[in-house]
Amino acid sequence: QVQLVESGGGLVQVGDSLRVSCVVSGRTFSDFDMGWFRQTPGKERQFVARINWRGSNTDYDDSVKGRFTISRDNAKNMVYLQMNSLKSEDTAVYYCAAAYAGTPVGRPYDFWGQGTQVTVSS
Repeated sequence: QVQLVESGGGLVQVGDSLRVSCVVSGRTFSDFDMGWFRQTPGKERQFVARINWRGSNTDYDDSVKGRFTISRDNAKNMVYLQMNSLKSEDTAVYYCAAAYAGTPVGRPYDFWGQGTQVTVSS
Protein backbone atom coordinates (compact mmCIF):
# COMPACT_ATOMS: atom_id res chain seq x y z
CA GLN A 1 0.00 0.00 0.00
CA VAL A 2 1.44 3.33 -1.05
CA GLN A 3 1.52 5.95 1.69
CA LEU A 4 2.52 9.59 1.53
CA VAL A 5 3.23 11.57 4.68
CA GLU A 6 3.89 15.31 4.63
CA SER A 7 5.75 17.24 7.30
CA GLY A 8 7.32 20.62 7.89
CA GLY A 9 4.32 22.90 7.86
CA GLY A 10 3.94 25.67 10.38
CA LEU A 11 3.39 29.32 11.12
CA VAL A 12 5.78 31.81 9.52
CA GLN A 13 5.89 35.50 8.74
CA VAL A 14 5.52 37.18 5.38
CA GLY A 15 8.86 37.03 3.58
CA ASP A 16 10.08 33.99 5.47
CA SER A 17 11.11 30.65 4.03
CA LEU A 18 9.83 27.18 4.82
CA ARG A 19 10.46 23.70 3.47
CA VAL A 20 7.79 21.04 3.48
CA SER A 21 8.68 17.41 2.92
CA CYS A 22 6.91 14.24 1.92
CA VAL A 23 8.05 10.68 2.38
CA VAL A 24 6.65 7.89 0.23
CA SER A 25 6.49 4.25 1.22
CA GLY A 26 5.02 1.07 -0.14
CA ARG A 27 6.44 1.14 -3.64
CA THR A 28 9.62 2.10 -5.45
CA PHE A 29 9.72 5.89 -5.21
CA SER A 30 11.20 6.34 -8.68
CA ASP A 31 8.05 4.72 -10.12
CA PHE A 32 6.34 8.06 -9.51
CA ASP A 33 6.22 11.59 -10.77
CA MET A 34 5.47 13.78 -7.76
CA GLY A 35 3.41 16.89 -7.25
CA TRP A 36 2.57 19.46 -4.63
CA PHE A 37 -0.89 20.95 -4.35
CA ARG A 38 -2.53 23.32 -1.91
CA GLN A 39 -6.02 24.05 -0.74
CA THR A 40 -7.76 26.73 1.30
CA PRO A 41 -11.24 26.41 2.83
CA GLY A 42 -14.01 26.73 0.28
CA LYS A 43 -11.67 26.54 -2.71
CA GLU A 44 -10.61 23.78 -5.04
CA ARG A 45 -7.25 22.13 -4.65
CA GLN A 46 -4.66 24.07 -6.63
CA PHE A 47 -1.62 22.73 -8.44
CA VAL A 48 1.66 24.14 -7.11
CA ALA A 49 4.56 22.18 -8.61
CA ARG A 50 5.52 18.87 -10.14
CA ILE A 51 8.71 16.92 -10.72
CA ASN A 52 9.27 13.90 -12.89
CA TRP A 53 10.56 10.59 -11.61
CA ARG A 54 14.19 11.38 -12.39
CA GLY A 55 14.08 14.92 -11.09
CA SER A 56 15.09 16.23 -14.49
CA ASN A 57 11.88 18.14 -15.27
CA THR A 58 9.89 20.49 -13.08
CA ASP A 59 6.87 22.68 -13.57
CA TYR A 60 5.30 25.39 -11.42
CA ASP A 61 2.14 27.37 -11.16
CA ASP A 62 2.74 30.99 -12.14
CA SER A 63 1.82 32.15 -8.64
CA VAL A 64 4.87 30.44 -7.12
CA LYS A 65 7.36 30.50 -10.00
CA GLY A 66 10.65 32.00 -8.89
CA ARG A 67 9.80 31.60 -5.19
CA PHE A 68 9.19 27.85 -4.75
CA THR A 69 11.45 24.96 -5.71
CA ILE A 70 10.44 21.32 -5.89
CA SER A 71 13.10 18.65 -5.55
CA ARG A 72 13.38 14.98 -4.76
CA ASP A 73 15.82 12.49 -3.31
CA ASN A 74 15.10 9.05 -4.74
CA ALA A 75 17.52 7.40 -2.31
CA LYS A 76 15.47 8.71 0.61
CA ASN A 77 12.00 8.39 -0.97
CA MET A 78 11.51 12.09 -0.32
CA VAL A 79 10.09 15.03 -2.22
CA TYR A 80 10.52 18.58 -0.99
CA LEU A 81 8.98 21.96 -1.60
CA GLN A 82 11.24 24.86 -0.68
CA MET A 83 9.14 27.99 -0.29
CA ASN A 84 10.85 31.38 -0.19
CA SER A 85 9.50 34.92 0.01
CA LEU A 86 6.26 33.62 1.41
CA LYS A 87 3.12 35.70 1.05
CA SER A 88 -0.08 35.64 3.06
CA GLU A 89 -1.86 34.17 0.04
CA ASP A 90 0.40 31.10 0.28
CA THR A 91 -1.49 30.11 3.42
CA ALA A 92 -3.06 26.71 2.75
CA VAL A 93 -2.94 23.02 3.46
CA TYR A 94 -0.18 21.60 1.28
CA TYR A 95 -0.55 18.10 -0.12
CA CYS A 96 1.95 15.91 -1.88
CA ALA A 97 0.73 13.51 -4.52
CA ALA A 98 2.16 10.67 -6.58
CA ALA A 99 1.37 9.71 -10.15
CA TYR A 100 2.82 6.73 -11.95
CA ALA A 101 5.76 7.92 -14.03
CA GLY A 102 4.75 9.14 -17.44
CA THR A 103 1.17 9.93 -16.50
CA PRO A 104 0.06 12.72 -18.85
CA VAL A 105 -0.21 16.17 -17.35
CA GLY A 106 -3.77 16.83 -16.28
CA ARG A 107 -4.59 13.27 -15.40
CA PRO A 108 -5.47 12.61 -11.77
CA TYR A 109 -2.74 11.69 -9.36
CA ASP A 110 -2.92 8.20 -7.95
CA PHE A 111 -1.99 8.71 -4.31
CA TRP A 112 -2.27 11.59 -1.87
CA GLY A 113 -0.94 12.53 1.51
CA GLN A 114 -2.98 13.88 4.38
CA GLY A 115 -1.66 17.43 4.08
CA THR A 116 0.34 19.83 6.21
CA GLN A 117 -0.81 23.31 7.20
CA VAL A 118 1.25 26.31 6.18
CA THR A 119 0.18 29.64 7.63
CA VAL A 120 1.86 32.86 6.58
CA SER A 121 1.14 35.71 8.96
CA SER A 122 1.44 39.37 8.15
